[in-house]
Amino acid sequence: MLIQEGLSLEEKLKILTDAARYDVSCTSSGVGRRGKDGFLGNSRTDGICHSFSADGRCISLLKILLTNQCIYDCRYCVNRRSNDTLRTAFTPEEIGTLTMEFYRRNYIEGLFLSSGVLDTPDYTMEQIYRALLLLRREYRFNGYIHVKAIPGADPALIEMTGYLADRMSVNLELPTAGGLRTLAPAKTREKILKPMRQIQLGIARQLEREGRLESRGIRMDSIGREPSLPDPASALEEGSGHLKTGRPVLAEGSKSPEKGRPALMDDGGSREGRPRAIPGKSVYGNFGLGRVSAYRPYFVPAGQSTQLIVGATPESDYQMMAVAEALYRNFGLKRVFYSAFVRVNDDSLLPELPGGPPLLREHRLYQADWLMRYYGFAASELLDEARPNFNLFLDPKCDWALRHLEQFPVEINRAPYETLLRVPGVGVKSAVRIVAARRRSALRFEDLKRIGVVLKRAAYFITCSGRMMTPVRLQEDAIAAALLGEERRRLPFDSSGLYRQLSLFDDFHLQEGEKSHGSLCV
Repeated sequence: MLIQEGLSLEEKLKILTDAARYDVSCTSSGVGRRGKDGFLGNSRTDGICHSFSADGRCISLLKILLTNQCIYDCRYCVNRRSNDTLRTAFTPEEIGTLTMEFYRRNYIEGLFLSSGVLDTPDYTMEQIYRALLLLRREYRFNGYIHVKAIPGADPALIEMTGYLADRMSVNLELPTAGGLRTLAPAKTREKILKPMRQIQLGIARQLEREGRLESRGIRMDSIGREPSLPDPASALEEGSGHLKTGRPVLAEGSKSPEKGRPALMDDGGSREGRPRAIPGKSVYGNFGLGRVSAYRPYFVPAGQSTQLIVGATPESDYQMMAVAEALYRNFGLKRVFYSAFVRVNDDSLLPELPGGPPLLREHRLYQADWLMRYYGFAASELLDEARPNFNLFLDPKCDWALRHLEQFPVEINRAPYETLLRVPGVGVKSAVRIVAARRRSALRFEDLKRIGVVLKRAAYFITCSGRMMTPVRLQEDAIAAALLGEERRRLPFDSSGLYRQLSLFDDFHLQEGEKSHGSLCV
């Protein structure tokens, strides 16, 4: 279809913000940049100040498409070529005007710019580059910008854009090459992975120029290979139980970048076959520059990310996790986003989903992703071919602990840091606090609660000075029954019993005094 001419800027905004809603971008910026004279805005390392709409969605970024016109006919996409819908496009000047006007009104603190493919990948990438160049040079905008790199575009255009953006992403969309052939026949895995590798190498070279490559635990030789991902259908080495995900990016003996000392662990290192857990840092390396200068250009300082659609194709959770693990290890991604499939097109190759989008499955994948990135879990520990999907009624960490009761209970006053991370109810911060606090005196259950341990879950898996908090049989059925009651109270149900997205004002149907304030961004 042709681009509709004569639309007002407000009409374009309505069309292109609605078309952008399926691109996941709920993230902190990951880059800190102070304001400077003559420029507008800044970017905070601890994230963009999110606001939330009534249905719980993050709305802090101006999230738009350059255009909803597209040369591709992906079956799952609302903007596919064969759809009979109104098509329009912003000019770079219009994007600059919108961003600055929204920023001045304090509606946003940054820009998320994606796009369909207009005419050719090169032309689309050039328009994105022109929009960013206008914002940075003419409007002097110093805030956070996240843009999509267009697969198939000239590498020179992607590189030039990378020096103007804070974060770039290339959506893998579907985890397997077979899924792409079925639902997006014009796209190939190789075409998508090529700009991912380019961005990864560009970030590594930037770190190398800054003399910070070694301190981030990144090896150039681990990213010099051709782009590759395992086929999840054959993700296991025969008879080994290990995923074929390549070499980890994190180097042996790497140091914590912010403190310049070895990672905090009581046992002196990681266990065999398991990534090293560094408090507050991804176990797969730190591909991002963090706080950067406002006066020198940096290449994609907030790192790169991607998105996987959940439920559009029949891949299992195990296959999804295998691909995510490979992306973190082999491409240095900052984040993999998971987007529950929403059926927006009538197509015989798309699943029906009578229960609606698989939001709870998406939530479990996010939880498991967090365990892989910050807790030292491997995908093959959480799931396997015999048990390929997550338990929808228990979070992945509790489910893993129930299946490995031989490793519990854990003595809080003696267990190494890595072991503490595997206890349900113990997070990264609370594990660090436990290790620090027990050097002065033996910890009690009351101390753990003040430290931040969630005792409603941890109580079944720990001891303090050899004593459990409450007498309980260390049996899977007994502990599962108690955990299921707590988990169901934390999960949102609507009146029909289906899972739904949380609202900012949802009280989880808890009694007064137990209400949890917050929202779920997915």
